[in-house]
Amino acid sequence: MSIVVRTLSDQTYEIVRRRILTGDMPPGTAVRQDTIAAELGVSKIPLREALSRLEQDGLLSSYPNKGYVVRQASSEEAGEVFALRLKLEPGAVAQAALRAGPDDHARAETALAALEAELGKPHGDHVTCNRAFHMALVRPGGHVTGQLVERLQILSERYVRIHLEPLGRDERASREHRAILDAWKAGDAARVETLVAEHIEATLADLRQQLAA
Repeated sequence: MSIVVRTLSDQTYEIVRRRILTGDMPPGTAVRQDTIAAELGVSKIPLREALSRLEQDGLLSSYPNKGYVVRQASSEEAGEVFALRLKLEPGAVAQAALRAGPDDHARAETALAALEAELGKPHGDHVTCNRAFHMALVRPGGHVTGQLVERLQILSERYVRIHLEPLGRDERASREHRAILDAWKAGDAARVETLVAEHIEATLADLRQQLAA
């Protein structure tokens, strides 16, 4: 058994990140560091570390003498991030399907069940669970590939939240995820590569329409 120690910076990062991704801190919101530090009972040092990480994740922008502001979503950024996912992720999932064993299959099933449970909650953390599911499909393929895909997953999280806002999108996502997982567990690399590509392409097409509006 391993003990995971979460620093104040880690905990602060998760709290602020969740507020951004759930819309509690909408795009354009100025990050009031004094208020957050007092509310969470932390000093400025762990808070600044957390905010720096969130800037690296693409969720915040920093300005000299102004501090941090929640970044606006843009069709251009979504296009860039999802285009990179499209180049890397389908092949990575297909490769992992050929290497995955029973334990990997079980972890992916557990991740999908957790995602579906969160999708059913009014304020569920479906964005984090969505990343966990997609990463469960990639990790058996290799460490370096997993790191690259996870970085893109993090950058796309705010857009995943936007994509799932319209009614019925969660049901479609669940159907697509189940089809991908079934093909992945069967070791059908060609089919899983096609399904993942279609899943990413459909998400990007929806996002472009939403962000244009």
